Amino acid sequence: MLQSAKEMQEKMAQELAAMRVEGSSGGGMVQVVLNGQKNLISIRLDPEVVNSGDCEMLQDLILAAFNDASSRVDEQVANKLGALGANLKIPGLF
Repeated sequence: MLQSAKEMQEKMAQELAAMRVEGSSGGGMVQVVLNGQKNLISIRLDPEVVNSGDCEMLQDLILAAFNDASSRVDEQVANKLGALGANLKIPGLF
């Protein structure tokens, strides 16, 4: 049973590393992609927002896009764990 749990944990870690979740802000002017471990994979900035010269606004947009993606990762991980927990038959828990 312990070996099975370890295998399940390793599989979940691989799935999280492979997961890609996008977040955006400013009507799509800033888009970021995170993996399931919330590591930043990519960022796309609309040239218009870069050329505006407003660094504070750009920083806020990047932060908002990252937070959007982060909350989406949390949702997907919770759904994944919820589905996993439905298959477990642990007395007293489910």
